[in-house]
Amino acid sequence: MTKSGKPASGTVHLVGAGPGDPGLITVRAVQCLREADLVLYDYLANPTLVEYAKEGAELVRLGRHDQGRSLSPDEISELMVQAALEGKNVVRLKGGDASIFGRGIDEADACRSAGITFEIVPGITSGLATAAYAEIPLTHHEDASAVALVTGHEREGKDESHLDYKALASFPGTLVFYMGVKWAGRWSGALMEHGKPPDTPVAIVQWCTRARQQTVKCTLETVVDVIGEKGIRPPSLFVVGKVVDHAPTLSWFQERPLFGSSVLVAGSIQTSSKLRGKLSVLGAEVLTQPVIQIAEPTDWGPVDAALDQLREYDWLVFTSRNGVDGFMIRVLGSGRDTRSLSGTQIAALGRGTAERLRSYHLNPDLAPDRVDPAALAQELMEKAPNGAFLLVHATGDHPVLGEELEEIGAGIDQVAVYRTVDVNEPNQDVADALKAGELHWITVTSSPTARSLVGLYGDLLRSAKIVSISPLTTATLKELGYDPAFEATPHTVDGMVKALLEGGGEPD
Repeated sequence: MTKSGKPASGTVHLVGAGPGDPGLITVRAVQCLREADLVLYDYLANPTLVEYAKEGAELVRLGRHDQGRSLSPDEISELMVQAALEGKNVVRLKGGDASIFGRGIDEADACRSAGITFEIVPGITSGLATAAYAEIPLTHHEDASAVALVTGHEREGKDESHLDYKALASFPGTLVFYMGVKWAGRWSGALMEHGKPPDTPVAIVQWCTRARQQTVKCTLETVVDVIGEKGIRPPSLFVVGKVVDHAPTLSWFQERPLFGSSVLVAGSIQTSSKLRGKLSVLGAEVLTQPVIQIAEPTDWGPVDAALDQLREYDWLVFTSRNGVDGFMIRVLGSGRDTRSLSGTQIAALGRGTAERLRSYHLNPDLAPDRVDPAALAQELMEKAPNGAFLLVHATGDHPVLGEELEEIGAGIDQVAVYRTVDVNEPNQDVADALKAGELHWITVTSSPTARSLVGLYGDLLRSAKIVSISPLTTATLKELGYDPAFEATPHTVDGMVKALLEGGGEPD
């Protein structure tokens, strides 16, 4: 607050989101998002980027028609400035680079006029990303020593064009036209009228850096016909010049094994992040829906009591990665370390749980790869027929493994080291993609995830195929009326990736 009692003004960050691949956003852009109270993001910006925003930040998607909240440029500037005057930190997230055909300077001027502190964070513009992702060398030692970025759609109402088509037609290099689909006849015709050869190569690159990327080659003379024949729509850009001849039929980006497939990754934020990273590297377009949040139990008392008596147990049994994390957070947070676990053997249900234990330098004594509670319970009883077992799980959960151990007469205590909180609000970007049939796969990483996902989206989930991480998750999905197309083997994140690769990426 200022001395007058008014809130101190916030800061506006005009951030370039890059061309679409979420991996191309800058470190500074991520820092801005993590500090934002309000994020105004274009519908062309990859929606996964707003996941960097802090919890509680207001997210407003801007677009046209059903693609987001429809506001004029002046209304956007007014909303942005007003929020900053109220003391909020604002991120205006724009596709590509805010200063290249993005009206960034207009928004900067609005901030300056209102006395608002602002920062411009550059992003990779799609015209330049095309050189890498479509393998079109915008410059070439023989064919092009210069590049010009040109708008294909000048603002309506101008008295005259600001483009010198005579100069562009004789430009000694590559022309890259943005926003040129609707007015392709105008700019291609003007270039030919001023002497550009009709057979000049043209590449149309649609959805550059996204899993929907496609490149169509034609000529200046045929570009309008090709747009109609191929159904080309925005976002697309046009590369004009001899360099187009150097582009391969398929770029390295399009040759990745999951290119063209789109996946909804559901689960906790931690699991979703790991799986999304692996799928993105393989070429998939990934949306995420954190359907559960992991929180501490409301009462650590039973856990602390179990830790005080840990040496009385023969086996400490974990059924999930989250259980390992919750238990170790309490162990370390109470001033103990891994030495307090000495003398107690450790069992892990599934490879993922075992891997998480090893990250804490704890090597489980029993860790079958297969998630089979009945088999693990039997093996535990064979190793310690009169043993005492401590089973770690989530609040409100009734692990099948615990039931199996009790059924065969084991002495078992159970403690909850974490709880899952369902996310109540569906991601509108995910809902829109499911409605449009744009998602091919849905990965489900636990039974709580399955229940929450069905609660959020219901029958919309039937528009895609489901990959389950384990038999337990599969059983829950079937109980809910959703039969998975694949089950991961092994029952880990890597097993889910393997299932998608073996499934061919995009369903029939």
